[in-house]
Amino acid sequence: MTTVSTPTVDPSGSVAVVATSRANYDTDSYTGQLWQIALDGSSAPRRITRGKSDSEPQFSPDGETIAFLRPDAKGRPQLAIMDARGGEPLVITNRTFGVSSFVWSADSGSIAFTSTVTEPGRYGTVDGVGAGAEDPRRVTENKVRGNGAGWTQDRRSALFLVDVPDLGAEPYAEPTGRAALAAAKAKDAGDAANQAPESAEGAALPVVAQSAEFPEAKLLSDPQFSVSGIAFSPDGSRIFFASAQHAGADDDLVSGIYSVAIADGVAVENGKELESDLPAARLEVSGSSLMSLHTPTFSGNGETLFLLGQELGESGVDFVARNTGVFAVSTADLPSTAPRSLTDLETNDYGDVHSTLVPSPDGEGVYALARHRGAGELHHVNASGELTLVSQGERVILGVAAAGESIVVNYTDPRTPGEVALVGAAGELTALTDFAAPLREATTVAEQVEFTATSPDGYPVHGWLYAPEGEGPHPVLLNIHGGPFADYHWAYFDEAQVYARAGYAVLQCNPRGSAGYGREHGVSIKEAMGTVDMVDVLAFYEQAVAAHDNLDSERAGVLGGSYGGYLTSWIIGHDHRFAGAIVERGFLDPFSFVGTSDIGWFFADGYTGTDPVQILAQSPMAVAHQVQTPTLILHSEEDLRCPFEQAQRYFQTLKRAGKEVEMLAFPGENHELSRSGTPWHRTQRFDAILEWWDRYLPAS
Repeated sequence: MTTVSTPTVDPSGSVAVVATSRANYDTDSYTGQLWQIALDGSSAPRRITRGKSDSEPQFSPDGETIAFLRPDAKGRPQLAIMDARGGEPLVITNRTFGVSSFVWSADSGSIAFTSTVTEPGRYGTVDGVGAGAEDPRRVTENKVRGNGAGWTQDRRSALFLVDVPDLGAEPYAEPTGRAALAAAKAKDAGDAANQAPESAEGAALPVVAQSAEFPEAKLLSDPQFSVSGIAFSPDGSRIFFASAQHAGADDDLVSGIYSVAIADGVAVENGKELESDLPAARLEVSGSSLMSLHTPTFSGNGETLFLLGQELGESGVDFVARNTGVFAVSTADLPSTAPRSLTDLETNDYGDVHSTLVPSPDGEGVYALARHRGAGELHHVNASGELTLVSQGERVILGVAAAGESIVVNYTDPRTPGEVALVGAAGELTALTDFAAPLREATTVAEQVEFTATSPDGYPVHGWLYAPEGEGPHPVLLNIHGGPFADYHWAYFDEAQVYARAGYAVLQCNPRGSAGYGREHGVSIKEAMGTVDMVDVLAFYEQAVAAHDNLDSERAGVLGGSYGGYLTSWIIGHDHRFAGAIVERGFLDPFSFVGTSDIGWFFADGYTGTDPVQILAQSPMAVAHQVQTPTLILHSEEDLRCPFEQAQRYFQTLKRAGKEVEMLAFPGENHELSRSGTPWHRTQRFDAILEWWDRYLPAS
């Protein structure tokens, strides 16, 4: 399986560059490089770097340089640049925690980037002081930890600026031998620029002027506030970003758009942590109501600042099924408290992990990615709110870039984890890569067949069937997605393909509570989890089995992760038709979730409410004693989203009640095990799942 990054396109619109990524079992990590793609199809895609895991390429605005992220010897992603014509890359940062994101200045002379800054003495910043020897943490706020990150209150993402070195200059070489001694003497004398060491005969030796190995970076933001989504202002004097710097920010989900003047930055030695009295960031955009605003993006003509945002109600944490919309502010009106909503927040959703805005070449609008009924569409939105559907179909567009006459996307569909394509005038995609060819040659790709069921109250339930080879009847797996405000979609899905390959028919749907079907669909399970959502998935299962003769109506299992783990455990507490169940990284007890999850301070209240009786009526732990289904619990030990204690307590509850139950705990992994865990752990997870089904639901 090979996935591809969001493409970057040179200013002429003739060449794209993407990063690939695939699991590498030799290193138990992920390997990927940069590939160059001719948009006219005149030549085959070619690999242009040989790094272990190169990622996130971006052409400079002048098209002469490509910047990207490359892991250093410690695996930390550092900023690197290379000549767009080819050549050896130059790494230009040495950040202790690496670089998380970056953007070019309009003149191609500098790069703004975000990087974690931590309190001195923590996280290995002082030799010999390990995690167990650090000072205690004083906790006074809600936002203190993050899944996959651990403690976050003492390490924030700050904004930096670095000048881009001349790739044609003499490479840096560390002085050695007598040259090092001479350099040290010159430094001590304070006159390194004018002094030259002498030879044994007393004649002056030439001094080759060389810059330091890593150019000096400038800190632009106060490290006590995290920043994200950076963009240069049209005149290049300021950098805009999303942040939460208002009073009470640690107790809500509200964020605004801030900016800092580049001239106000403080020069620092690259890689060194610091404390600094920086000027306060200027608040540029905040909603007239409580909102989460992010992804600032200026139009090509510089007249409009586009944003993505969500309304959060009067509490600032009313997040359930809130669609993400596109907003705008005229540059001339900054600062502003009234961003204009350009899209319908009830029907259109531009959220999910692929949230992005990309300026369109016309200079007036942006491209945005919308999720709609399991598809990922490409939309164009201008400052007047005119929305154009650019491309749609049975696929998910993951990223977009545009230059000249070219619109280039990376996408996934039921037959490929990731390809690059050119978007035609009618919205059709012309694939420019075929990274999935080896996958198709080595495996049989099960077809993703659309199916819509009807819930008992008449509500439509949209989903899909994956059938294995052969006539059947095949045992059935009812697979439930996480979220809840997420979805299954028209995409290559390793889970379904593995199960189909093993002889199982896979059913998966988007019940009420899912994303992509409008806000009313998503909010229908607020404070009512385990009601219409359970009814929907069971109706989908029953009607799909009845409609397809190759499915075995008497032999089925149920499984799911996160919210899918919740609904699986809830179902087997009430319904006993399934031969087995797998509960993975589940949200299993809303009461203890509040005090242990990184999002527990708002998530459980939003979905299950605050009334103890009402919460109990939605808790899988409360009905665990009713379970009759053999159950396998999968959980990661470092999961902070649905903490490991959820699995431990559920396991103990079933075990003490004499139920058939086992638990598999993965060390070193977090909530993202099935998506980005180490390759060996991901394979062991599939082995355990298939072994469980072979035991309780064997396929022929």
